[in-house]
Amino acid sequence: MAGENKDTQSNQIAAAAQAQNLANSSSAAQGSQSAQQQQAQQQKPGATRPAQGRMNQPQYSQADLDRIVLEYLNKKGYHRTEAQLRLESSNIPTQSVPPVTPATTALAAPGELADSGNNKDLKDKLTKSERELKDLREKQAKVERELRETKDRELRIIKEKDLKDLKELEVKTKRENNPEIYFTAYSMLRRWVDSSLDLYKPELSRVLYPLFIHCFLELISKGFPNEAKEFFDKFKSDHLILHGVEVKKFAGLSLPEHLEENDLATAYRKYKYRILVSKTSLNLLLYFLHENEAVGGGILIRIINQYLDPVISTTRPDKIDQEGEANPEEGISKYVADTDEVEKFNEQNVKLGKMPIDPEVSKEVEAELKVKDEKIEPVNGKTLTEEFQEMIKPELDLPARESLPLPLKDANDIKKMILQVEDSRSKIKLGAIQASSPSVCMYTFHNTNNDMTCIEFNDDSTMVAAGFQDSYIKLWSLDGKPLKSMLKRDRHKPQENTRKLIGHSGPVYGVSFSPDNKYLLSCSEDKTVRLWSLDTYTALVSYKGHTHPVWDVKFSPLGHYFVTVSHDQTARLWATDHIYPLRIFAGHINDVDCVEFHPNSNYVFTGSSDRTCRMWDVQTGNCVRVFLGHTNPVNCLAVSPDGRWLASGGEDGIICVWDIGSGRRLKSMRGHARASIYSLAFSKDGTVLISGCADNSVRVWDVKKNTNDAGPEPEAFVNSNGNGAASADGNQSSQQQNQQQQQQQQQQTKKESIATSDHMNAFFTKKTPVYKVHFTRRNLCLAAGAFQG
Repeated sequence: MAGENKDTQSNQIAAAAQAQNLANSSSAAQGSQSAQQQQAQQQKPGATRPAQGRMNQPQYSQADLDRIVLEYLNKKGYHRTEAQLRLESSNIPTQSVPPVTPATTALAAPGELADSGNNKDLKDKLTKSERELKDLREKQAKVERELRETKDRELRIIKEKDLKDLKELEVKTKRENNPEIYFTAYSMLRRWVDSSLDLYKPELSRVLYPLFIHCFLELISKGFPNEAKEFFDKFKSDHLILHGVEVKKFAGLSLPEHLEENDLATAYRKYKYRILVSKTSLNLLLYFLHENEAVGGGILIRIINQYLDPVISTTRPDKIDQEGEANPEEGISKYVADTDEVEKFNEQNVKLGKMPIDPEVSKEVEAELKVKDEKIEPVNGKTLTEEFQEMIKPELDLPARESLPLPLKDANDIKKMILQVEDSRSKIKLGAIQASSPSVCMYTFHNTNNDMTCIEFNDDSTMVAAGFQDSYIKLWSLDGKPLKSMLKRDRHKPQENTRKLIGHSGPVYGVSFSPDNKYLLSCSEDKTVRLWSLDTYTALVSYKGHTHPVWDVKFSPLGHYFVTVSHDQTARLWATDHIYPLRIFAGHINDVDCVEFHPNSNYVFTGSSDRTCRMWDVQTGNCVRVFLGHTNPVNCLAVSPDGRWLASGGEDGIICVWDIGSGRRLKSMRGHARASIYSLAFSKDGTVLISGCADNSVRVWDVKKNTNDAGPEPEAFVNSNGNGAASADGNQSSQQQNQQQQQQQQQQTKKESIATSDHMNAFFTKKTPVYKVHFTRRNLCLAAGAFQG
């Protein structure tokens, strides 16, 4: 039987082959005819059509050939082969169609895409938030139908309440499914926190971060990836400094599926964010959000209830935590985040000691001082030589003398150092222990037409320079000596004690005297810095490198080098003998507004509109410290004479005192209300700080009070009027006068000023904002400002 089947199969294969040969022969005959016809046409180029005889020959198509083979197989009885061939012949490929192009394709009907089955999943995804509203409307329709059918009074009351709740829920759902409401709500809260009182602002600012993150995650979960990215990019800069690591992890999220795959996002959605807050601050926050519930406050309240865990503190609001600093006790306990990145960064090694003096120069100065000591009696039991030895006493963390190349000292430098030693020995001792406040001499500049932009005193306090909006600089002599030029053809009158320096092509924003009083630097909106000679009162060099206006400039305490800061978000180190910058300090994310050198000139401090201060290494150009805590741009800086502490002030009206070694804030001093602080200066012994402000006052602060270096408290004097009030200097009439002036000033500004306990005194001007404060080498205080009538 197997052999029979095998023979039958062989016969079928032979028949199929024979049929195929028949088809091939027919096709070959047809092809031969076509070839002959083409050859005839090539031989007769003039012929327009083939010969009549050739047209009468049969033409076979593929369907005709298939039909002939199928008839042959049927006739021979090979029915299985016939069926197989018939099946294969029915699978003829379709004829080619023209390519799909915009020109050959009709536009889809408006409802065609939405109605197609292939787009069903896309439709469901797009209408995910709308399905919630659909379900609510169906429930409302059901309740309304039941309300019409029922006649029971109590049941009607219940149904009416349910219907009211459903309508309120529908309004709330519509509001929360609108992505714009998240922008409105967070922006509104952000503005309110920025304008809140300094007493509550630090902890309210820390609430913003978890609300920012949860608003971002809500937008993603509701299917608004574009709006979520826009929201994240718009507000992330507020939190990069304190929460930079977490913010970078959130940056890659865009789809709801990501919220389940990202560990950090899962932790934020699963566990509550713990935050320390006083009861008063929390009540103020909730009251504000309830008042603005219709414009997004309700969403933020829901987020607070659902995702935040406020821990009520019993201490005063300003004692809970320092503003601008991350608290390790806050956050999600189930998820440990790297919150001490700033502390780790500030652990870099720095050398804060005094710059070592050249041994040869030291010997010459000491020899000169010994000669003077033989002729002059000691002051306060101290000779000039002893004072000099104390000034140059070596410290543990001295920088290398070769770290900052400097020109050789000459005879004038030695004379200057001798004068500094004499002034140091004769300086007035200041402090809070049974001592009076420093004497303040205020210089008021009239008829400036509100065009004065900056003021600076020189090192020996004999000259003052000011920059103006009209692109010029003006110099005044403070000791009455005329400002004479060494040029023989000087057109200036020899007896006048003022000079005008013209050369910039834009407003002058900063000026700085060299330590030897031979040069003056100025910076301008014209993007340049100019070096002026104070011997000839002419411009010597124009330094170009910044790409935007230059806000401030400072000479190094050792001379030769200077630093500039600009709107281009960089600070640059220059040498007076080079026209290009030696270092570019880049790292701030906004304007760099002010700059100050460390006393050893190896480091530079900058304050910025990004609300941070930074410390830069002059040798490497790297940032070695970041100081976080201000809530508004930083306007001014001051470094203590021993190089250990930094003071900063800004537009938030707060003075922060920092320990440079650790980068930590020692304390915050308040008393200027919310007025902008323009200038700070340490006394020569570093115990007193003075500040100049836009509130028309000069204020005196005890630097060491409320720190670990604080000394014993002074004894309290009882006033003669018997009211038990204490006076720091015992001068009751002077203090009463100052208090009256302070009260009048507060009534004019209508701002509450709560001074901290380290505030020693305040000196008010009539209508003059204080642009600059300065200590002479003998600890006398100078202040200056432009009268605003």
